[in-house]
Amino acid sequence: MPQRLSQEHSLVERAGVRTIHVGRDRPIRVSAGHRILHHDGKCSRPHGHNYEISVSVTGELTQEGWVVDKGEVTDHIDEWDHMFLLQKGDPLIEAFEAAGDGDAVVVLEAPPTAEVMAVVLEEKLLDALPENVTDVAVEVSETAELSSSRSLTDK
Repeated sequence: MPQRLSQEHSLVERAGVRTIHVGRDRPIRVSAGHRILHHDGKCSRPHGHNYEISVSVTGELTQEGWVVDKGEVTDHIDEWDHMFLLQKGDPLIEAFEAAGDGDAVVVLEAPPTAEVMAVVLEEKLLDALPENVTDVAVEVSETAELSSSRSLTDK
């Protein structure tokens, strides 16, 4: 329930904590390749997905009247578009570098699953966004049948 503050406080001060949803109704689309190095099935082979990503960002309003500029969120996600996500230690990293495509690889410290991608993006955005941002929750959909997210209340 909104708290009542006197009109002596600015609208930004009265707004309290807010959440902006980026990509909730129309997800941000990122085409990226990956493989799950130690998987027993077909996911161990290099392949790609058209990932759909949505982000919820919580924080106090800035003087500009927003929690964060949507472009700041999408810029960080777009860094993964047309990249290949690999786990640290994957021999494909060296293969990409030898082929002159080392700049097309994003190296993650864990297998590049939708779950790991969501965590990495949450951490990346929390580190990069302004200090008024107090929480970031990311949902990554790898396919229509598989997505990973966390609730804003889960920490």
